[in-house]
Amino acid sequence: MSPRRNRPKESGSAGQSADDERSGRYGGWQSSERWQGEEWSVRHVAGASAQGKTYRCPGCDQQIPSGVPHVVAWPEHAGVDDRRHWHKACWNAKDRRTTRVQRSRNAPRF
Repeated sequence: MSPRRNRPKESGSAGQSADDERSGRYGGWQSSERWQGEEWSVRHVAGASAQGKTYRCPGCDQQIPSGVPHVVAWPEHAGVDDRRHWHKACWNAKDRRTTRVQRSRNAPRF
């Protein structure tokens, strides 16, 4: 195995490129999707960047444990308060789900 070589950046690149911005600081990549007649920004979050945080998925109403990779989605023309954290499978199945989450009688309401 050869040692790592530290090479200087090319003189033409000053700062971050568009590829760096699309990957984001959360270790995932960001895209845009159309859902319910709106454009949604969708960011895939790596599990390592979700350490120490738990979220509730709006698709299944279950918790997303700390350190689990998931998806953050929000309408493109909305603010930070409209971001929602989804399980990847729940986000992919959002069109097949009913509008109301079915709970058992004894389930807590969050």
